[in-house]
Amino acid sequence: MDKAVVLARGLGTRMRKAAAAAALDENQATIAAMGLKAMIPIGRPFLDYVLSAVADAGISQVCLVIGPEHDLVREYYGQKLKPRRLSIHFAIQPEPRGTADAVAAAEQFVGSDDFLAINSDNYYPVAAIGWLRQLAGPGVALFDWEALASAGGFSSDRLRKFAVGMVDSAGMLRKILEKPEQQTLDALPKPLGVSMNCWRFGPTIFEACRAIGPSPRGEYELTDAVQYAIDHLGVEFRAVTISEPVLDLTNQEDIATVASRLAGKEVDL
Repeated sequence: MDKAVVLARGLGTRMRKAAAAAALDENQATIAAMGLKAMIPIGRPFLDYVLSAVADAGISQVCLVIGPEHDLVREYYGQKLKPRRLSIHFAIQPEPRGTADAVAAAEQFVGSDDFLAINSDNYYPVAAIGWLRQLAGPGVALFDWEALASAGGFSSDRLRKFAVGMVDSAGMLRKILEKPEQQTLDALPKPLGVSMNCWRFGPTIFEACRAIGPSPRGEYELTDAVQYAIDHLGVEFRAVTISEPVLDLTNQEDIATVASRLAGKEVDL
């Protein structure tokens, strides 16, 4: 696996909401108001750190899924930046219709190859990406609920907004539960594995993305496509629960925390 698809199309609605307690500098405030989470400056754009981890894991071809209005992303990664370890491509998702629709936008880039699919507003441990890269087929890196709470600083309320994986005794993903109720969480075996969109897919995922309908909030969700692939296409996803935390850049209040955790982190693109 030598390709990564990075989902960078979102509107950044929550990032746009002003937060007086966030104490942003002028550049950060400008980018946050645009909703471009991937471009939030933390010494350099946040996405640089994400892509450096991707390169550290041995991947060399990256496709950024962006909107037609994202000139800032295209200019920086397509013209200004001169990466040594990565070849950067772009795919356009005309409208923000959900994560499954965003993955489908990269089908031409992927071709018949397996690929990594990740968010642009999460910094993942290199070990998680490396584990996926070494698999012989599809898989998902889940992240330990307790590690995200303790080392990652995630509140319980925040964690409940993510999907949770139901994994069988053979280590295979059976269900992906979107925002499960507390009663369901309590009944699941521990450790709980939180999905933060860190996947290895084969090209079959594109068939699943095309087969699903919109979710109740009107978007084509990657979790629905994965469940369709499991239930109807016979795709098996191996799962592993990673105990290292993920950095999540969702709100303006996250910027200072993420910046402190990335302090001193070298970027090599």
